[in-house]
Amino acid sequence: MCGIIGYVGPKEATPILIDGLRRLEYRGYDSAGVAIFDGQHLALRRAKGKLSRLESALAESPLHGHLGVGHTRWATHGRPSEENAHPHVVDGVAVVHNGIIENHLQLRADLAASGSIFRSETDTELVAHLIARQMRAGAGLEQAVRHALGEIRGAFALVIVAEGEPDKIIVAKNASPLVIGLGQGENFVASDIPAILNHTREIIFLDEGEMAVISADRVRVTAIASDVEIEKSVTHVTWSPVAAEKGGYKHFMLKEIHEQSGTIADCMRGRMNAEEGWIHLGG
Repeated sequence: MCGIIGYVGPKEATPILIDGLRRLEYRGYDSAGVAIFDGQHLALRRAKGKLSRLESALAESPLHGHLGVGHTRWATHGRPSEENAHPHVVDGVAVVHNGIIENHLQLRADLAASGSIFRSETDTELVAHLIARQMRAGAGLEQAVRHALGEIRGAFALVIVAEGEPDKIIVAKNASPLVIGLGQGENFVASDIPAILNHTREIIFLDEGEMAVISADRVRVTAIASDVEIEKSVTHVTWSPVAAEKGGYKHFMLKEIHEQSGTIADCMRGRMNAEEGWIHLGG
């Protein structure tokens, strides 16, 4: 599974993102990347292979800023490559994604017909195009994301930032894990608790069909299908970082046993659709 981390606050985002990605390495990945708002633009660094390659790229050409997203990718749509690594940036909109967009072929055809040019083989880039198209038409980021979510089908954890609204992160969840970490004048988002446990122990667990607007001093959660705010409870996590990687289980073997059904489902995403009656077992 892919790993996701996002940060907004007063601190330098890059070291927080890299530390979070390092703590998500156990999930497996073939490439990694970050996008940081540097005060003017979303600056992008991506690398195929180990996280150390991304760190080397950042050492050669550092990124400075207080808002950003990071990702480790396990290839589903598109081969492992720098071009297919996340984040994907389209017209100042950056997207990282864990999951499968099931109607990606139709979306790609529709976007191509309207003039979109693709730089990767991924389904994730299509989401960035959908959001960017709405923003070009005058929509704000939250409205554009909500509209795009109405066009896609599948399992997803999405984290989105935009140059035009560089004080917030938009996130959405459907059948793929996503948690929000609450700090003092800063907030975090991640695909799993270990990524942010060094920075906060106050966690909001997003439920299915929910999205959130995250700024440095506020988190607003709504249903994807409406703009009605949802009151969310905050969980204080007492696990150590090592225990968090075990998901609260006594040891990794128990964790892996209990995760078998989810792991099988993850493996089959994008390869089998029982509702539509198709299966794909090729590359």
